[in-house]
Amino acid sequence: MSQAFVKEEDGQWLHDLPPTLPALINYLTRDNNGVRVYEAKTSFRKDGKELHHMSNGLNYFVNDEGQWTIEW
Repeated sequence: MSQAFVKEEDGQWLHDLPPTLPALINYLTRDNNGVRVYEAKTSFRKDGKELHHMSNGLNYFVNDEGQWTIEW
């Protein structure tokens, strides 16, 4: 098969992931050219949602629609 074809997972977006930490870690690691991204710590937002501080320097949470979101 030619490399000109895009693999299905290459077209995946953050909001398309299942709302699980392993799915987030796999996605971020793949997005980071295979360099493992891990959860550095967990805290809670003011609205009670679990906030995952990842080793890539960004914080992620699952929004009300069940989608991963970056906290800016």
